[in-house]
Amino acid sequence: MTKNIPNIKVPIIKNGITYISSLKEEFKNKNIVFFGVPGAFTPTCSEKHLPDYIKSINLFEKKGIFNIYCLSVNDEHVMKAWLLSHSNSEKIIGIADGNAEITKYFELLSDKTKNFMGFRSSRFAMIINNNIIKNIFVEKPGEYKVSSPLSILEELNE
Repeated sequence: MTKNIPNIKVPIIKNGITYISSLKEEFKNKNIVFFGVPGAFTPTCSEKHLPDYIKSINLFEKKGIFNIYCLSVNDEHVMKAWLLSHSNSEKIIGIADGNAEITKYFELLSDKTKNFMGFRSSRFAMIINNNIIKNIFVEKPGEYKVSSPLSILEELNE
């Protein structure tokens, strides 16, 4: 898996406003956590993954992480509606990877066709500083452990 941030342009959703930006430009000069989910409005993503990151925002800020990005292989309208459907989600920045370009770039494409979901992102999290990926954590299918905010916070403590 590559450790470079691609210069791929995608819709970014911040505070309910969408703009197009290159991922490389978006992450430049930032210390961030970047996590990916298989799909907006899906059970684990909506009931655990995103809410757990929302609840952990203050803990990340204490560690110097002021930007948390969430990617899903959904269009910008679905991603925006999903983020707005969660209370206190305004500090989570959405990345609508509708064409799965970023997901493919990082070799994180997951075949969910047997569940009628098409191709999606694997569940993952990355710690990135100024476009340099420090750590990548990819979940095994059906799991939610290594990409959770508690797991990432533990990594930041080391």
